[in-house]
Amino acid sequence: MTTRDDPRRKLDAAVIAPRPTRHYRAAAFQTYVLTASGAFVVLAVGARIVPYFPIDLTITRFVQSYHGVTFARLMFAISWIGFLPQSIPIGLLPLVLLFVAGLRWEAIVGLFAAAAVGVDTLVKLIVQRPRPSIDLVHVYRELSQSAFPSGHVLTFTALSGYFAFLVHTLLKPAWERTTLLIAIPVLALMMGLSRIYQGQHWFSDVMGAYLLGSLWLALTIRVYRWGKPRFFVDQPVAPEAPAAKGRASD
Repeated sequence: MTTRDDPRRKLDAAVIAPRPTRHYRAAAFQTYVLTASGAFVVLAVGARIVPYFPIDLTITRFVQSYHGVTFARLMFAISWIGFLPQSIPIGLLPLVLLFVAGLRWEAIVGLFAAAAVGVDTLVKLIVQRPRPSIDLVHVYRELSQSAFPSGHVLTFTALSGYFAFLVHTLLKPAWERTTLLIAIPVLALMMGLSRIYQGQHWFSDVMGAYLLGSLWLALTIRVYRWGKPRFFVDQPVAPEAPAAKGRASD
């Protein structure tokens, strides 16, 4: 069989993006990582120095100016997801289902994504930013932990973003897939809004969490793509071809 007749060459031509496109996408991704990293460091340093920025107070008061009962209940329900103890079974249940369904590596890497909670704890210990004060805004319930970044938003961004990645990568095009790819980002945005609405985080806390959460998500996807062809080529569902020799650094 000639090289031209190799099925892998046909697959490469039909599915894989051209080399210039791959290089462009890689450069765009690296640019985002560098930009997000720089923006997060700037926010973290600022949060370490000042308790809040003027825009934080402006945005919180604007968000809290709406007093609709249904909206308030929705904000409470979304924030409730991220509090202990219910956050543990809510976060782990999808991973258990993935493992039982045969997506073993996907479930294991999901635990890595969930480890964002540890990153949040570490950054909070370093920054030590006070929570919004009841003298400035309405606070649904006072919390003692450091405000920056928002743990709800960071963890939800990393874990739900990973689920969105799996939906985009593994599922065939269908209305269910499209619905999930729309619903997951919307919920992530609503989580940030709920933390501001309840007066438990400033806008900059939430933005810092989105930035750091997206960076942890990028690292999670990197781990997933690195390990799948090396350790889980024979799993029952969505197996992967073994990694080619000489590509251990991919």
